[in-house]
Amino acid sequence: MGGKGIAVQLFSALVLLAGLLATEKNYAQSNADSVVSAADLPNRYVHVLKGKTVGVVANQSARVGNTMLVDYLLSQGIQVVRVFSPEHGFGGKAEAGQHLADSTYPGTNLPLISLYGKKKMPSADDLQGIQWLVFDMQDVGVRFYTYLSTLYHVLQSAALHKTNVMILDRPNPNGFYVDGPVLADTTLRSFVGVIPIPVVHGCTLGELGLMIKGQGWIKHAEHLELTVVPCRGYYHSVLWTPSLPPSPNLRNQRSILLYPTLCLFEGTPLSVGRGTNHPFEAIGHPSYLGLSFRFEPGPGPSLHAGKTCQGWDFRAVPIDTLYRHPRLRLDWIAEAYARFPEKERFFSGFFNKLAGNRTLQEQLERGASEQEIRASWAPELDAYKRIRKQYLLYPD
Repeated sequence: MGGKGIAVQLFSALVLLAGLLATEKNYAQSNADSVVSAADLPNRYVHVLKGKTVGVVANQSARVGNTMLVDYLLSQGIQVVRVFSPEHGFGGKAEAGQHLADSTYPGTNLPLISLYGKKKMPSADDLQGIQWLVFDMQDVGVRFYTYLSTLYHVLQSAALHKTNVMILDRPNPNGFYVDGPVLADTTLRSFVGVIPIPVVHGCTLGELGLMIKGQGWIKHAEHLELTVVPCRGYYHSVLWTPSLPPSPNLRNQRSILLYPTLCLFEGTPLSVGRGTNHPFEAIGHPSYLGLSFRFEPGPGPSLHAGKTCQGWDFRAVPIDTLYRHPRLRLDWIAEAYARFPEKERFFSGFFNKLAGNRTLQEQLERGASEQEIRASWAPELDAYKRIRKQYLLYPD
């Protein structure tokens, strides 16, 4: 793994596969009629909230049909008193890592409290008088995607302050596999990794909420009253994609499917296409030479903004290939490392936080085989899969 021969074979194959894109099956459309998110099943939850004071933890993905969940609840006479938003804000347009201030929910006087600004967890004052917290946002099934971290902190606050939580579940577009190292090193826990699960966890947020409570991963988990409203027609092996981008740089189905691997490159000097029209569909760096694909990130917070990057374009990878052969692409990371001219600068400390261990970097640096790397994950990954089975709401 990591040799130039692998790269030639891999990327030549991707070019050959590009011709399949024109006839690629639209899996998202084929599944749209059979999968219904919990928010679109109001008869399962509205009656519980009637006559109660409610807080809503949500973003732009929380919709009942085309209506924002908050607006829908208000139209049903539900007494919504506060709204909370995660990274990227309620509108889902803020850049990654951009801290946001509190504001008011559009068109109302409702406080809109940011959980990605001066705090990550609702305070006692924030929960004062709230009987039910309703949580609804679209996840992508990856440990370092921070909506999971927001859920964790919401559950922790609710347990401490004895507030009921209702999760309106949504399908996981990467829910058809489990892969990667488990976050077992507690020194590496952060907002991009809060619980001991693998990179690709194979659960919905509803299932993870049950796991967090059931495994006692929060303080006073026994005090948490948690209700999960399930989706209808969903099963883990289905290839499903959300109708709206879950965050600004996951704009299509391919970027969501590539995200588990390509986000690991955010722990390296490589651009993942932020600031272009193809974020999380390409990687590159100004120091690479001899590669035919080039791109230039635009101005703003983008890495290498205004510089020409050479690298690899993954837009040629058919959706069907990503679905039928799912795995973290260690060969892509190894090849990028092998070609990088200043290897001592390739991995940052953030890579270990994303990976969830300090071992993967060392293995890649010494050229360990993929078989060896995966064998090192196996014991903890098998243990996680046994835990996962206890909390599944949907069949595999």
